[in-house]
Amino acid sequence: MKIAVIDDDKIVTKSTEDIKLDGRCGAIVKVLGCGLCGSDIVKFREKISGNGTVLGHEIVAQIVDIASDTDFKSGDKIVTSHHIPCGTCNYCRHGNVSMCEHFKSTNIKPGGFSERVYLSEEHLKNVAYKIPANLTEVEASFYEPLGCCVRAVKRANLMQASKVLVVGLGSIGILMSQALKAYGMRVTGCDLLSERINFLKNLEIEAIDSRDMPEGAKFDAIFMTSGADKALDVALKAVRNGGTILVFSSTPKNTGYPNNEIYYRELTVLGSYSPSPADLKDSLKFLADGKVIVKNISTEYSLDDIQKAFDDTISNKIMKAYIKIND
Repeated sequence: MKIAVIDDDKIVTKSTEDIKLDGRCGAIVKVLGCGLCGSDIVKFREKISGNGTVLGHEIVAQIVDIASDTDFKSGDKIVTSHHIPCGTCNYCRHGNVSMCEHFKSTNIKPGGFSERVYLSEEHLKNVAYKIPANLTEVEASFYEPLGCCVRAVKRANLMQASKVLVVGLGSIGILMSQALKAYGMRVTGCDLLSERINFLKNLEIEAIDSRDMPEGAKFDAIFMTSGADKALDVALKAVRNGGTILVFSSTPKNTGYPNNEIYYRELTVLGSYSPSPADLKDSLKFLADGKVIVKNISTEYSLDDIQKAFDDTISNKIMKAYIKIND
């Protein structure tokens, strides 16, 4: 089978031995396609993952071999996430499922940018679903990233009709804005790129240029989906006293929010990382019910062109890449 791996400063494809169940419970799936996540970019650029690593986790797949107690069968087209919490540890009991050690240790193998992937029985029982008939494969690939956004909205614990600013309108910012709207928030998005501002406007959500923020505009909550250091200044200026800043991005300089701003203004600053199984279930329902629209966000690439997908994403030529792997 063909896989795409990190090779120093490149992503290259190579052939490797097909994976098989070999007596294990779970399933071997044919990966139809896999979305390119911002975390894949960070792991590649910052050399967090070493040579030979197969990145990718936002998969859409078809079962080709299965030994499972679930209702899935060979031929089913599914979506799945890559991590499963244990549900019983201290982290899970406090609602911090993405900090769970079991959550961190589980993954799809070898990774989403591969023609075949092994899914454990845990994956099948907890985070895998058949693709709803009204969703395309590309639309279904947003199941996991939208789940991350659902998780973030829940963690912020905002009052209905709160006034929320989403800073950064890449693919996650577009998803986050729609998730917030689906939960009853009054949403404004901001970015520096006019095409992204217009994309959100076409979804009937207010969007503005970050440089044109109205003087004195204040929001109950700021959702940080931009990876730019300057976005921190936008957040601090726009959040009202006593408001919330939800961090859903890393920044190059790894700078933080000033202690005294948090203290004297009674700000709440919290992070959100990965979704729980319940968040993923809600995500798929939002997609199937049309409450979150993902059409035209992704640009398709073949597995052989995966390096171009990375390059185009990094240079902001596209909003998000979807790697088509099998028909």
